[in-house]
Amino acid sequence: MIDKLEFLLALSRERHFGRAAEVCGVTQPTLSAGLKQLEDMLGVRLVDRGSRFQGFTAEGERVLDWARRIVGDSRALREEVNALKKGLSGHLRIAAIPTALPMVAALTTPFRARHPNVSFNIVSRTSISILTQIENLDVDVGITYIDNEPLGRVKSFPLYQEDYLFLTAKGGSLENADSVTWREAAQSPLCLMSPDMQNRRIIDRLLTQADNTGAPALESDSATALVAHVQAGGWSSIVPRQFAELFDLSKVKALPLVEPEVTQGVGIVVVERDPLTPLIAAFVNEARHLATPPERA
Repeated sequence: MIDKLEFLLALSRERHFGRAAEVCGVTQPTLSAGLKQLEDMLGVRLVDRGSRFQGFTAEGERVLDWARRIVGDSRALREEVNALKKGLSGHLRIAAIPTALPMVAALTTPFRARHPNVSFNIVSRTSISILTQIENLDVDVGITYIDNEPLGRVKSFPLYQEDYLFLTAKGGSLENADSVTWREAAQSPLCLMSPDMQNRRIIDRLLTQADNTGAPALESDSATALVAHVQAGGWSSIVPRQFAELFDLSKVKALPLVEPEVTQGVGIVVVERDPLTPLIAAFVNEARHLATPPERA
């Protein structure tokens, strides 16, 4: 039955019979037959079929919820047994918002030093995509904003507070400034993240509060592209400090943003289940250790 539930989950992700069969490593007739067997076993129609995939029935949506739980429990069981036999091992799939990617290495590097039989796959995704992929069991761990927009059915654990820098060319009117207000920043030709990024929605809200309603001069889904444009001259940007510090900022002016001084919580999100798989639980513990400030002597 587990393999048929895996077929159902693949179809919910791909929304296409052929692609779902491909990711499951079976032929399309095998996938279709497995789904039909699942329907016969449960006595309900799960999938609206035509010449192509049309969606799930109401019963199918409910079965999808159960499939996620059952498949998640099955994977957790296999992983726990393997951990008992061989120690912690396996493959951890991580999805992170682009501006949090610099923090991933701070987690994976010490984690792999403790658990050398663990490998990783890391992808950059929007915050909305991360939550969907966590729910659908497509990734194991997400790194995203945790206190700005609704998270839905996930567990979250704080990691760090994101704050913002205004990057602009040297030699301009702000050359001798120690900080810049959001209102002042709004007067520059800004290059910002694309609107599908939560980082952009946060910045838009702050710029609107500063009475700015103009569109940015440039948009990109890559924070690296934003910094590169500022370094080229003639552009300004607003980026998280943690991301900006990856770059050589000697060619630009980097100023803290004030009035207001704002931070946003970034953290780990994982599927809402108890217990977590040993691999995910160990990674969450690593994140908690990183997030805990050192005690003062």
